[in-house]
Amino acid sequence: MFYTIGEAAKILDVAPSALRYYDKEGLLPFIERSESGLRMFKESDIDWLKIIECLKATGMPIKGIRRFIECAREGDGTIKERLEILKTQRENVIRQIEEIQAHLEMIDYKVWYYSEALKAGSTEALKDYPEQNIPEKFRRYFRKS
Repeated sequence: MFYTIGEAAKILDVAPSALRYYDKEGLLPFIERSESGLRMFKESDIDWLKIIECLKATGMPIKGIRRFIECAREGDGTIKERLEILKTQRENVIRQIEEIQAHLEMIDYKVWYYSEALKAGSTEALKDYPEQNIPEKFRRYFRKS
């Protein structure tokens, strides 16, 4: 069974233009075309597109995604390189998660801070806020507000 570009895009929840862009950037060398030149996506192509979307969503540059695909097409002689590419990307994702977690912590602090200010009637009232009333996880931020 083959899917049109529109059907494939719908399955992946992306715009058809994204798939055209991937093709233009050399990320879809495996896609077959009809006699009239239309892209024909198979189930295995959809699986590849899911990998491409994952790598893209986690910040891998197009060049890196292209290299990963090239390695896969070259066969088992590139297993080690593909593993290294994915390990590196995994570390990048872990760093991203840590950064986002730190941002979430700051936002949580500000939500707590403004909730307390709302109860007190102003942010000025928090200047003399007793340290023991500040949640431990927010104490490092408190005097910086």
